[in-house]
Amino acid sequence: MRPLAYHITWGTYGTRLRYGPRPTVSRDQNEPGTPVLNYDERLWERERANQAYPPVVLTREQMRFVESTVPALCERGYWTLHACAAGPDHVHNILTSDHNPEAIRRLLKRWLGQALNEHWPVLPKDRTWWAECGSIRWVKDRDYFDNAADHVTRQRATPR
Repeated sequence: MRPLAYHITWGTYGTRLRYGPRPTVSRDQNEPGTPVLNYDERLWERERANQAYPPVVLTREQMRFVESTVPALCERGYWTLHACAAGPDHVHNILTSDHNPEAIRRLLKRWLGQALNEHWPVLPKDRTWWAECGSIRWVKDRDYFDNAADHVTRQRATPR
């Protein structure tokens, strides 16, 4: 059954590491209801030490840029955007499409990273704005859609 929409979220590089004080789930068990990983300072420090670059935290200007750029990227991909919000360490999108949501997330991250690099070059060239993977929730009913769209809209850096 085709969902009403997808709730696609991803984080910025290095801001949501496993075993940290903020709740995270294992990458290979990222399903609704999955228990969060317990905070473990030793393992969290190891995760931090393995980072190639410092964490990326978006400024208010960058968050507003993301929110203003995503609609055009959705048009480029032929996806219908319902809501978008950028926080300092993540981006939320609610959109409808017949395309594969994994491909949509991958393209949004690539195109958005390219747009950000035009305004705020990230050096060296192999550095990224985004963490690997992210979350894709299938929005199957109207209540979920309305709640998710409201949640995302309330988080916007740019007031509507």
